[in-house]
Amino acid sequence: METALLVALGLVVGLAISGLVIFIGRSRTPATDPAAAQLAVEQIAAAQLADQRIVELSARVQQMGELLHQAQGRLQNSVNERLDAVSLHLGTSVQTATKHTTENLQKLNERLAVIDHAQKGLTDLTSQVTSLRDVLSNKQTRGAFGQGRMEAIIQDGLPKGAYEFQYTLRNGKRPDCVVLLPDQRPLVIDAKFPLEAVTAFRDGKTDDDRRLAAQRVRQDVMKHINDIAEKYLCPGETQDTALMFVPSESVYAELHDGFDDIVQKAYRAQVMMVSPTLLMLAIQVIQQIQKDSQMREATDLIRTEVGHMMKDVKLLSERVRKLQTHFGQANEDLGNILTSANRIEKRASKIEELEFDGDETLATNVIAAPLRKVGAGEF
Repeated sequence: METALLVALGLVVGLAISGLVIFIGRSRTPATDPAAAQLAVEQIAAAQLADQRIVELSARVQQMGELLHQAQGRLQNSVNERLDAVSLHLGTSVQTATKHTTENLQKLNERLAVIDHAQKGLTDLTSQVTSLRDVLSNKQTRGAFGQGRMEAIIQDGLPKGAYEFQYTLRNGKRPDCVVLLPDQRPLVIDAKFPLEAVTAFRDGKTDDDRRLAAQRVRQDVMKHINDIAEKYLCPGETQDTALMFVPSESVYAELHDGFDDIVQKAYRAQVMMVSPTLLMLAIQVIQQIQKDSQMREATDLIRTEVGHMMKDVKLLSERVRKLQTHFGQANEDLGNILTSANRIEKRASKIEELEFDGDETLATNVIAAPLRKVGAGEF
């Protein structure tokens, strides 16, 4: 606005100076020249017209300045209103964004806590898996693991005295466990864990690797089967069949699915491979066998006890009959007592009503006696 006013004022001043210069120049011309005089008159008129235009232009410039001032005020008010609205909207947006950011950070912290807990669980699981891998990588610790699992299953399923760990046979061999059956011949159970060969068979990438691993599996498993058959199957001392406990369901399934020839050879050698689940089932069958044997052994005792029970039942029956007789007699006596009581009650009623079944003189005397006493002055 100020720039426009300066431009307008400069224009007005320039026009005035131009008119003044023309007027001065023309006034210096000699008055003797009519044309010059005429020209001077025209210049004076033009100067007056220029002055008038300058006045009009000044008024217009002033009016324009006022309009620009008003427009500047309206623009400033509008800008202020817009700035206030933008500030309010920006403050609300910042507050909402801060609230959302706080909520998101809180949720993020909760999720991070859950992730930390899960990470801790994964770390513990990793350490446990590492420990289990260390245990299974060593043959001695792996054997102890298999034996411990077998012992836990047998201890949970059988009572004490029905089994024995590290039982010594007559040939000096000591299987991991024997189960004492009713015929006094123990059932041998020995734990074997052919993990390395089966793992190599699973991890084999080429056909040659798998073929060599399968050959190793057959050698290791057949060695275990032959050791059990030769060391622990003693005719007349142990049962005709022994159990080879494989403490891994996956290893047992791998042997049955991929090595049927080994399973058949184990059957022929009277060695049965069992997994933890099959060992539990075998223990349940042994429990039933022991219960049946105990029932057969207790048959004579049961018969004796049943005989005593029959005698007691007969004696109880006789005593019940005697009690029934006593109750019959008591019922008869109670009937007689009730009859006598009824008779007494009837007689008492007749006496009360002065009704007698006998001589009327007795009744007259009974009535007159009190009257005589009254007449004699007795009361």
